[in-house]
Amino acid sequence: MWEGEIDTRPGTRGSARRTTVTPKALTNTSYPKTKTKTTAAPKKTRHQAHPLLYLGVGMLVMLFLWTGLSAASGWFNTILDDIHYGRPRTFQTDAMVGHESGSTPSHFIAINLNRHIEIIELPGGDAAHARIYIGPQLFGEGDELIPVTLKFVDLNGDKKPDMLVDLRGSRVVFINEKGTFRMAQPAERRQLEQTLQRSDG
Repeated sequence: MWEGEIDTRPGTRGSARRTTVTPKALTNTSYPKTKTKTTAAPKKTRHQAHPLLYLGVGMLVMLFLWTGLSAASGWFNTILDDIHYGRPRTFQTDAMVGHESGSTPSHFIAINLNRHIEIIELPGGDAAHARIYIGPQLFGEGDELIPVTLKFVDLNGDKKPDMLVDLRGSRVVFINEKGTFRMAQPAERRQLEQTLQRSDG
């Protein structure tokens, strides 16, 4: 008997067996199995930058901030000086220096005119007797914008206020003598500097 046939002979016990027919041609045929690969999505590897890169970028940012703030600070100071002293830089004050004939104080105008320092005194406020004192000449770039201020202090102990010209840190002394001011002589400067240091401290 062939595989898959039904035995129908008489005298055999049992009834027909049911079997499934599987042709041999089909059993030997093998179909390629398709494997579905389940691969995970590739992980995005994050490239780690060297820590010194962050340090370098931070330093560059600080450099740009420092440069910008310095420029802004200089610009702001120039604007403030423009408001306070104008252009050319001018400073005015009144002081009793002993050159007055009455009770009206002398009027002083200090000017930084194109890097030339000039001080104008109106004794007792009288413009008819005006005196002009020539101060130092400045040579640096942008020095025409330095404000000049005046202060009157007795520096040589003769009971007459001397004129102290301040050029943003640099000071020039004019001695009050014989009803006028004269620039301090080199021999007097050492004593005047010591007096200034004592008065500043």
